[in-house]
Amino acid sequence: MPSEAQKHLDTFSNPKRNRKYLIEFTCPEFTCVCPKTGQPDFATLYIKYVPNKKCIELKSLKLYLWSYRNEGAFHEKVTNKILDDIVAAIRPRYAVVIGDFFVRGGIHTVVTAEHGVKPGKL
Repeated sequence: MPSEAQKHLDTFSNPKRNRKYLIEFTCPEFTCVCPKTGQPDFATLYIKYVPNKKCIELKSLKLYLWSYRNEGAFHEKVTNKILDDIVAAIRPRYAVVIGDFFVRGGIHTVVTAEHGVKPGKL
């Protein structure tokens, strides 16, 4: 049975809760839909976080990101929504989501949304 898009993020317990470390995901195939034109918007998403008690399960993240493929959303809204959902799911010490959207109408857009205090050197 093929996997289906989902709007929730599965988690697992952080295996090293006593250590501050950075987890980074690069998602080069993110797609949503322009709410004005209905045309697809493509982006590379960069997700970075310092876990607290929980971590994001990768297949769950993939299925979650797929859920935006047919959803109309401005770049600013979708980037912040993804961050909000990550924060709600795992309550990280720090998280940042960067949406690097492909050129549309001659304009390249990068949206950066952060949660918590950016860590110094890990």
